[in-house]
Amino acid sequence: MFRFFDGVPRLIVPDNLKSGVNHASFYDPEINRSYGMMASHYGVGVLPARPKKLRDKSKVENGVRFAQTCILGRLRKLTFFSLAEANAAIRQALDRINDHLMRRLGFTRRQVFESVVRAALASLPGEDYEFAEWRLARASTAYHVEFKAFFYSVPHSLIRQQIDLRATARTIGIFHRGKRVASRN
Repeated sequence: MFRFFDGVPRLIVPDNLKSGVNHASFYDPEINRSYGMMASHYGVGVLPARPKKLRDKSKVENGVRFAQTCILGRLRKLTFFSLAEANAAIRQALDRINDHLMRRLGFTRRQVFESVVRAALASLPGEDYEFAEWRLARASTAYHVEFKAFFYSVPHSLIRQQIDLRATARTIGIFHRGKRVASRN
């Protein structure tokens, strides 16, 4: 998403999505570990919308409804044979929405974004965030930890100890009390 906007906002307000927010609270929300690492990588704050508080998300809900009507409404009777073909059609509908002149304002959405929002965005970091799945595990008596039917060795001192396992598309990292104890590419 940040790559699409070519910048990073200071704050994002997710709608308490279960994959990103473990416990919603106005004063001390508990963010999922992977979601928090992504926010830290991009230098963005996360303030989840409060549960059952429609004021926190009313503009977003209207924007989502508008986009669904304009994009999905146009594409509902079409058949696509590849993801690239569907994405091209969605891009075309999105460009149509963004270039449409809003009657009351006299501007297009693209003009508002370029003149107001783009100036408020911070620059992107050099590398994109690589998603990492975190799991709690316990080392077996055979000095191994299992992840997706594969076994990874850990130091013998960690037998029966609780460890954190971090899995990305390329590496598996094993941590004990925040310190990396093993890694596998």
